[in-house]
Amino acid sequence: MKYLSMLARAGFCGGAAIALAGCMHTTPRYDAHFGDAVRTVQAMQTLNPNASMNTDPVTGVDGRAATSAMDRYNTLFRAPTADTSAFTVGVGSGSSLDSMGK
Repeated sequence: MKYLSMLARAGFCGGAAIALAGCMHTTPRYDAHFGDAVRTVQAMQTLNPNASMNTDPVTGVDGRAATSAMDRYNTLFRAPTADTSAFTVGVGSGSSLDSMGK
């Protein structure tokens, strides 16, 4: 009796697995839509898709000022400032009385 119950359970599970396998899509269907989510989100985040077609010059900053600003920006990464230790934050060389002017 116990053997028949186990056999019936195995037969039911096998039949259910075969039936569910028929509902599954094949990989060509998945491959056809591969990357759709990324392309959709990228299109949603694009402010102006025709920005490359605009030939008007940018106004507000001349070439020399822009070059100077970029050079200053780039020097920050050539010689970065040393980070202070997390344990010395708020520890100064003077006392709190000196900062109050007393």
